[in-house]
Amino acid sequence: MTLSNSDRAAITDLINRFGHLIDDGDFDRLTELFTADVTYDVSDLGFGMIRGLTAFREGALALGDGNPIGHHVTNVVITATEGGEVRALSKGLGVNADGTTRSATYEDTIIRADGGWRISHRVLRARRTPLTR
Repeated sequence: MTLSNSDRAAITDLINRFGHLIDDGDFDRLTELFTADVTYDVSDLGFGMIRGLTAFREGALALGDGNPIGHHVTNVVITATEGGEVRALSKGLGVNADGTTRSATYEDTIIRADGGWRISHRVLRARRTPLTR
């Protein structure tokens, strides 16, 4: 599958909107980002697999003050697959209320749905150690 420039722009915007909607607590607009049956794998953070938008919302609210005050997504790399899905790799920075930050990698599977491109599967991998030889 070949992606047009407008597809690439739409997918990049999709990934970038994540931080804005989450930081604003605008959970009613999660359907703009994810499929209704999204699988969000946060096993690397000890939270397992979250399935569906309701569970995603409940999980975010349950973290309360443990949520970052700012989610920043960068370094988006988009790859089309033969099956019509898109794989996207991006970096995430979480800024906490105490000023500390965390780094993560998002590995997304993105599909074209009725409303446009949506993330159907996301894996969050925490970055805990610097690169060493």
